[in-house]
Amino acid sequence: MTTERITLYSGPLSMFGAKVQIAALEKGIEFDLVMVPFDFHALYAPKHPQVLRINPKGQVPVLVHGDLELFDSTQIFEYFEDMQPSPPLWPRDARDRARARLLELQSDEVYFPHVVRLMGLQDHLQEPPAQAAIVAARAFHESLEAQLADGRAWLSGEFTYADIAFYMAALFGERQGATLTEATPRLRTWRDRMSDREPVRQVAGAMAAWLLAAGRPLPPFMKELLG
Repeated sequence: MTTERITLYSGPLSMFGAKVQIAALEKGIEFDLVMVPFDFHALYAPKHPQVLRINPKGQVPVLVHGDLELFDSTQIFEYFEDMQPSPPLWPRDARDRARARLLELQSDEVYFPHVVRLMGLQDHLQEPPAQAAIVAARAFHESLEAQLADGRAWLSGEFTYADIAFYMAALFGERQGATLTEATPRLRTWRDRMSDREPVRQVAGAMAAWLLAAGRPLPPFMKELLG
């Protein structure tokens, strides 16, 4: 294993970059953070040359560790788990680990697309396309509420990458109109539990501060991250 420090390229409003930052902090993995410039007009243009060189999609996160160059938050999770097995962020039991990995995938690929759709419909949230996306997102919330019905503290029984992934996806959902409601009280309590974790407060709190400085509204739970 190389003794060189990790460099992580992320962005101030990157859900996927934030996932990786939180995971590294939870693992106690040291890294140098490069925040790629972003604003709401130019977005990431011009894109960072290292990000463009390493990731064909031109997106963060990108991780460099010696001669290893990775992109995609889930692939970086897997590297972290092999690189530093303790504390584990996947369950040790094979079936539980498979379920947690599936939930991490669903957070990114099933739930988050509804949120992305809402990003382009912020002036039309009461119209059918936006309402359909909100209904679909909330159906996903309700499926997780059911998973928490047995009194478990975390989505997969123990704290895992799946919790990190869904917390960040739901944070963006909350900002776009797919709010957690009184219909999912256990999931709201889970979110509070996540917000109390120091790595989560550090990363999501920095994102909240950036949004506030940019004049963007914050949902109530994000305001609490600023304290």
